[in-house]
Amino acid sequence: MPAAAPRPDTSSRIDGRIDAVVHSGFAVLMVASAVRYVMRHSPADNLWTVALAAAVCALYAVTALLAHRRQPGERRRQLWLAWMIALVAAWAALVVVAPSFAWCSFAIFFLTRTAFRGPAAYVAGGATVAATAVGLFRMSEWTDVAMLLGPLAAGAMLTLIYDKIERGQEQLAASEREAGIAAERERVSREIHDTVTQGLASSLLLLEAAQRSWPDAANPDVRKATDVLRRNLADTRSLVHELSAPGLETAPLPEALEHAARQYVDAIRVQVTGDPRLLPSEVRHALLRVTQSAVANIKLHARADHASVTLGYLPDAVTLDVFDDGRGFDPGAVPSPSEKGGYGLRAMRQRVEQLGGELSVESAPGEGTIIAAQLPVSPPASSTKEAL
Repeated sequence: MPAAAPRPDTSSRIDGRIDAVVHSGFAVLMVASAVRYVMRHSPADNLWTVALAAAVCALYAVTALLAHRRQPGERRRQLWLAWMIALVAAWAALVVVAPSFAWCSFAIFFLTRTAFRGPAAYVAGGATVAATAVGLFRMSEWTDVAMLLGPLAAGAMLTLIYDKIERGQEQLAASEREAGIAAERERVSREIHDTVTQGLASSLLLLEAAQRSWPDAANPDVRKATDVLRRNLADTRSLVHELSAPGLETAPLPEALEHAARQYVDAIRVQVTGDPRLLPSEVRHALLRVTQSAVANIKLHARADHASVTLGYLPDAVTLDVFDDGRGFDPGAVPSPSEKGGYGLRAMRQRVEQLGGELSVESAPGEGTIIAAQLPVSPPASSTKEAL
């Protein structure tokens, strides 16, 4: 299938225009500040200050260029951060020595927020604001408190505004990502239906026709193959339904888990502990798949009389425990996956660990089995109960 043509990234174009305005503003303000400083100070003072200003301009140009060309890669990012730290240090020295350059602080502040995330962003931005405040306070000969408090207040407001913008961008990106996941699942369900499901159905019809015409001696084997193929067809149709139909993804999670589990064990029940709340779609999907795989193993291997599923909501995590009182096994003696199977536990573990969670198996011969998964989730912002 040919790759889809890349679509223009509107947000990237907007960010590029904002960067161009910030960089142009920095250049204009640096030139104006340098002219103002040279006109107000003697040539002896100008030399080293202008040299420091030129160094700041060079550092700014390098860091801005690296930011524009930034690509995934730890080495490239470390190089960029090193240049950014050097720029902040040089800028702090310049604005303390020559407060005339304080107007350029805005561009430095925005560049630091682009370079850093988390606590480092607050430290770098705070250093820029503090140096500006000290420089202006020094220019007032340490008498005008407004010169000290003004930059600090402006820096605090800019930080709050920038944080709010970042949160909005993250929420928008998350929404777009979930929409993309839903669209991809719909596409995959159509592909499975149009290829695998149709192929299985055609093969089943051919086997049933052959069963009517082959000798009686071959009928048991043909009947067995027909039964296996019929079950595979039912499983494939169920998978297509789960991928394309929103039932399991939009129903309350306990109900969706119980529906998924009862495809294999009719009498199984789902118990809930904690306060139900909204969960990310990828966490819901992982819980559904782990439940299906674990309960399918109960039906195939456990010979259990009773089985249960427990869904637990913690402040910063969600847990899933699948229990059965079957014959159990030794988790340390599970053979490696092969053509005969053995992929279930490994697939469950990989699915959980990909989301930053943990999966454990507690079992022993004759003592039943507990499969326990824990996935991290953000603490609830309110007491909203889960509706989806």
